Amino acid sequence: MSVKIGIWLPSYAWETPDPASREERMRTLRAYIRRCEELDFDVWVIDHVLTAPGLYGSSWLEPMSMLSYAAALTDRVNVATGILVLPLRNPVLLAKEIATLIQLANGRFILGAGPGWDPREFEVTGTHISERGRRTDEILEAVRLLLTRENATFHGKFYEFEDVTIEPRPLRPPEVWVSGGSRVPDPNFHDRDYMPASVLNRIANADAWLARCSGTQDRLLADWETVKQHLESVGRPVESLRFAHCNFIQMSPGKTRAQALDEQHEHAVRAFGAHRSYEHLQECYLLGEVDHQVARLRELAGHGMDYVVLGPLNDDLAQLDHIKEHIEGPLNR
Repeated sequence: MSVKIGIWLPSYAWETPDPASREERMRTLRAYIRRCEELDFDVWVIDHVLTAPGLYGSSWLEPMSMLSYAAALTDRVNVATGILVLPLRNPVLLAKEIATLIQLANGRFILGAGPGWDPREFEVTGTHISERGRRTDEILEAVRLLLTRENATFHGKFYEFEDVTIEPRPLRPPEVWVSGGSRVPDPNFHDRDYMPASVLNRIANADAWLARCSGTQDRLLADWETVKQHLESVGRPVESLRFAHCNFIQMSPGKTRAQALDEQHEHAVRAFGAHRSYEHLQECYLLGEVDHQVARLRELAGHGMDYVVLGPLNDDLAQLDHIKEHIEGPLNR
């Protein structure tokens, strides 16, 4: 089974008052997007409205705007959200944004979506994290309706509209890839140590499961077994659902494990903050020597993963070439 690679853009909203530094970052970002197309890597973007102390050391530029920018710089590769936090958005406005982006990208859009996890982002956008799952399901249903019908009408608990037509509608709706998985319980982030039925049903209605880097490899594989069992219970063939994974990576070719981890430490702290131990970050993310990184991905591919989104921890274009040579090549041999 071959594994297709997408790249999380380094669209970091670094806090810097220096205009020259911002201009240089944008020049690098443009070159990064173009290099992704040259290497046949799909372009993905992350969605964080705010920074989340304890988990991420930075926020990212707004994803739909970023993908419009990326679509203008590419012709062949897909552009995708990974993972768009649906409950922070209005379904009618989101449907209009998606329809516009599909038009600009000539159909090359994948909607990677999820319920989110940061309570502060829900608070500042007028919702509550306890509603995230139900809002996510309503928005998915409403957006599908708006992108496929004229004079759409929807009445849900959180959203309702009558006789709404989105123009121009796409020739076909985008694929929907949804996230969701178990995590070590954390009272600050409403995490659960299991996959609720509502999450499993959402996955079963999607085109792909986009597994996050939310813990150990063993936990991810256990979640995949849970997903497969649920698919069988609802009568959907397992092979009809794509198994995709997204994870951060930093590559240090030619280095031993100790050397690689030492080199990658500063990049990890800048991206994630120093609130979690470096040992914990190594469990979650693809850090370490090349052989270790390839082995983790090969194990997932052996269980059916055929797509992976990789996010380098800096905007060095050499990371893209390293991924092409040292990840994609060995992974697909």
